[in-house]
Amino acid sequence: MNTENHSQTAAFLWSIADLLRGDFKQSQYGRIILPFTLLRRMECVLDPTKEAVIRESYAQEGRPDLVRERLLLRAAGQQFFNASKLTLGTLSDTQTAADLMSYVQSFSKDAREIFEHFHFEDFVQQLSSANLLYQVVQRFAATDLSPERISNFGMGIIFEELIRKFAESSNETAGEHFTPRDIVHLTTSLVITGQDDKLKPNSIVTIYDPTAGTGGFLSEGDEYIQSISQQVTVSLHGQELNPESYAICKADMLIKGQDVTSIKLGNTLSDDQLADSRFDFMLSNPPFGVEWKKVQKQITDEHSEKGFNGRFGPGLPRVSDGSLLFLLHLVSKMRDPREGGSRIGIILNGSPLFTGGAGSGESEIRRYLLQNDLVEAIIALPTDMFYNTGIATYVWVLSNHKAAVRQGKVQLIDGSQHFAKMRKSLGSKRQYLTEEQIDELVRLYGRFEQTPQSKIFPVEAFGYRRITVERPLRLNFQVSPERIEKVLAEKAIQKRDASARQQLIEALQTLDANQLHRNREQFSKLLNKTLNAHNVAVSGAELKAILNALSERDPEADICMVKGQPEADAGLRDNENVPLGESVYDYFEREVKPHVPDAWIDESKRDEQDGEVGVVGFEIPFNRHFYVFQPPRPLAEIDRDLKACTDRIKQMIEGLSA
Repeated sequence: MNTENHSQTAAFLWSIADLLRGDFKQSQYGRIILPFTLLRRMECVLDPTKEAVIRESYAQEGRPDLVRERLLLRAAGQQFFNASKLTLGTLSDTQTAADLMSYVQSFSKDAREIFEHFHFEDFVQQLSSANLLYQVVQRFAATDLSPERISNFGMGIIFEELIRKFAESSNETAGEHFTPRDIVHLTTSLVITGQDDKLKPNSIVTIYDPTAGTGGFLSEGDEYIQSISQQVTVSLHGQELNPESYAICKADMLIKGQDVTSIKLGNTLSDDQLADSRFDFMLSNPPFGVEWKKVQKQITDEHSEKGFNGRFGPGLPRVSDGSLLFLLHLVSKMRDPREGGSRIGIILNGSPLFTGGAGSGESEIRRYLLQNDLVEAIIALPTDMFYNTGIATYVWVLSNHKAAVRQGKVQLIDGSQHFAKMRKSLGSKRQYLTEEQIDELVRLYGRFEQTPQSKIFPVEAFGYRRITVERPLRLNFQVSPERIEKVLAEKAIQKRDASARQQLIEALQTLDANQLHRNREQFSKLLNKTLNAHNVAVSGAELKAILNALSERDPEADICMVKGQPEADAGLRDNENVPLGESVYDYFEREVKPHVPDAWIDESKRDEQDGEVGVVGFEIPFNRHFYVFQPPRPLAEIDRDLKACTDRIKQMIEGLSA
């Protein structure tokens, strides 16, 4: 059956939703059409062995559930069975709902669970109340979804088409659980292209998606490998948080004859249900910029207690965006390079490229990925590619088994201009990638050459050391009435009783109010002498408060010294980012000294990992590398345009008043 017919079958199944108009919201259609399609497909698949399963079911009555289940699966010859005599075609028209639920309850555990996650029973009751159930059941019963007519692969395409229609009809949430096919196709192609050594005949290849949604990446990965290689078994693994998406994903897998035991429900970050597994290929589109506050405790505990034996050793990003946690999670699932290693394709928004300065969690994660040479390429996508957001996005391709020419290097590809406009936008998705554009991006990646759209950098190019540049504190001192007011406002002085305060003020007033002192040591001596002469005893804290109130910054004043060393002025403190691999001292002499001759580097600010002066940071300023300067237009040209515009406005005004 060709793709054309698949689309027709999908359109026919979706047209059954016309019965639902008025009684159901458009966003609910999918919740009815998808489980019924699944039910009918399963029925058709099980048809040849149905009699044998029913006979076996009678024979095994009273046996333990596990034993019975195993024997019935064997009798069915599938990954699932149904032990009921009923079919959609034989449900009674008087007690349709009761019959239908009894029929669904007779499925094996995995299949039954799918219908529960769809809240199938609730919808069956609603259909029954609206007197629509029997009609809907009849329509599905009359549709031939048998494997002879439609292969597993074809059924997968039909099911995906329905999922897409469902996603489009309930636009608001579509993007959360559904990645557009063009993006899925591009990411999958980038990750699996050129991996022939993994795809030898009779090999088993594993694919994993920690944010599986409705299973788009898993299906596409499977499809892609089947299309380029013979006799390769593809084993799919995934985890999904949303029960309904999970049900769709699992249903899609069952329909294709995949083993569904490796599709899990739950939060991947706090409860990894495939903890000990490693995979060949990993594909993921985690939610953009979603906070991880709900699971903060589990993640922080894993980070601090397990360190690099857990998933989050390198660091933790800010709580407002968990996408880098998914990236670390995937890296932890890479196979040992000696066993062929792994490749990852993950879609992220812009913030993981540059959010967070040196020493921050984000920077430390980038540092770990880059210094361990895991980042192979980053491809910038056009805007307006997703159903629920128009922001700029990037595909990261990672590998722990890079080809020799790529070692120590990162390729950045600007695909932001590769797009075609959609005839009709779907939510925020106004643009898409054509097959040719996908091929072109994959070729740009595969060629690994410097072009205006593809730039290649050594890993170190993204690193820098942040040094702290100090400048000396310079203060003048004066005992003017305004500054004496400030002395009284100091907390330490306010603690003295009124007469002690009065005594202090009188002592200060004996000093010359007009004289400006530009050396702290000399002024301190004078101040101490004056206070002693007037029998005013002050503590260290009080003396500090008095000096603070009587001082002002003054670039002409002498440098304030402490133990023979200049004291740093916190207000003038600055940071400089020195490219990694360059001496911080050479940089300082060249870039800083000529402008501020009295500055120095604070050598106590060192990197935790290597102990060198300056904290190491990593960022990937993607756009900077592809920025092309466009000179502004000549002024005469702008003037001419302005004049034409004002003339037009004048004519319009004259036309109105005429």
